Amino acid sequence: MMGTKKRSRIRKWIPLIILIVILLGIIAALLLRKTSVSYENAQAKAGDITTYYSFSGNIDTKNRQTVLAGKIMQISEISVTKGQSVEKDALLLKSTAGDQIKAKISGEIVSIDVQENEQVMAGTKLMELVDYHHLEVAVKVDEYDIAALKTGQQATVKIGAGNKELQGKIDSISREGQIADGVTYFMATIVLPEDSSIRIGMTAEVKLIRDQAKGVVTLPMVAIQFDENNKPYILKGNETEQPVKTEITLGINDGTTVEIQSGVTAGETVLYHQTALTENTGFLRDSDNSGGGNINPDGGNGNARNT
Repeated sequence: MMGTKKRSRIRKWIPLIILIVILLGIIAALLLRKTSVSYENAQAKAGDITTYYSFSGNIDTKNRQTVLAGKIMQISEISVTKGQSVEKDALLLKSTAGDQIKAKISGEIVSIDVQENEQVMAGTKLMELVDYHHLEVAVKVDEYDIAALKTGQQATVKIGAGNKELQGKIDSISREGQIADGVTYFMATIVLPEDSSIRIGMTAEVKLIRDQAKGVVTLPMVAIQFDENNKPYILKGNETEQPVKTEITLGINDGTTVEIQSGVTAGETVLYHQTALTENTGFLRDSDNSGGGNINPDGGNGNARNT
């Protein structure tokens, strides 16, 4: 009899327990939903945006002379020493037959590969001169970007070692391309101003202006979202109002800031979901779809080669 009464009391509590569990589930869902729609805000500003082509290469000399024996000869006199600076047409060495070999460039003697009274064959390397005052950097440019380069065009060259930045000019662009891994590329050389701290072989990054937009409306790229048709939009409003979805037109971007051509004016505040930030693009995706969208770092939708 006592067991029956106990079971009866337990059965009376079951509906209440179920109701409590349901209520806790509803509260948890509401809290999670509130967290998912919390907003960050960003203000549209007037500003300038510049995008660049970017290429990498290494520092080299513009002038180098490898002195070779033009015929069989015996060296009678060497007129220079290693490390010596010489001017163009300076006497380098003589042969017993009276031949005089002179410098074809102004530079520094970096190696002497023969000795006096030594007999050498035609084609033997005798010495090498390097001009350290006129340096350049050679870069590979793929066929899709080559049309944007012109001789005489100014370029910014950043030297990784020492964090130095110089202004150079494009000196030459190869007329014949080379094919590597199915990609055709051309060589462009950029001459550099004289700088004693630069060394041959140093790594350099060359940047050329691609696009510029001055005095335009800008927003941080994280504030831009995309709908299921990959069209960009932003949310207008404030934290106490229901955000309004507004379509926008995008211009160029520099990887951090994007130009807004229509839909937003300078001074307006836009909202965005911080929790919707994607890891790989740095852009926001519409949380109601899986299509999303992205903008390349040079402006417009699509995939970028340069930044």
